[in-house]
Amino acid sequence: MSRPLAVVKCGGNVAAQALADVVALVVELARDGGVVVVHGAGPQISREMERRGLPVTFVEGRRVTDAAALEVVRESLSAVNAACCAAIGPRALGLAGDEIGLEAVQVPHLGLVGDPSPCRPRAIVDALAAGRVPVVAPLAAGALNVNADEAAAALAIGLDAERIVFVTDVPGVLVGGSVREALPAVEAEGLVASGELEGGIVPKVRAAARAALAGLDVQVGATTVTP
Repeated sequence: MSRPLAVVKCGGNVAAQALADVVALVVELARDGGVVVVHGAGPQISREMERRGLPVTFVEGRRVTDAAALEVVRESLSAVNAACCAAIGPRALGLAGDEIGLEAVQVPHLGLVGDPSPCRPRAIVDALAAGRVPVVAPLAAGALNVNADEAAAALAIGLDAERIVFVTDVPGVLVGGSVREALPAVEAEGLVASGELEGGIVPKVRAAARAALAGLDVQVGATTVTP
């Protein structure tokens, strides 16, 4: 791919409450090159699991997933994917990661959950070449649930993107109660390792640091993560 490529990751909260902002960002980035969107569906999944009486458990921001939970994950991601595609318009192309060869290594203590590996799915490459906007649901081959932040970083690295933007419902990475304007990747990894960061921000910061160290421009809300 000769055109600059950007990956935009939006969470389930953003998809539900601020999808217009995501669409505006996609339109802006598409003026300069290709755009891939990766979305989550965390709140939607949790609500449906609770409705079905299934336990909702997270370990360092990643959802423990058994077969029953994976069914909910797939259904919820499909609904959010359709909503994102409808908002973006006819250029959008909805894709399920496990159907296009998103690669991951299973994390046994989390159940049917995978650590994604950098990869370059042909379906995404072909869609970009055709001027489409791939919208990817974070599932991996082998029927594994993948954290959307980690999936976005893996795809961005594998596709040799220039930048990745994590669109989030928090202002940025909070350290000591304040949003950091710039955060070196090594320091970000240290904050995760020390336990100073907790919950859903952990996989987001880990993924952002990974992308920054791979040479991408990385934005998490108002925080720029640097190599």
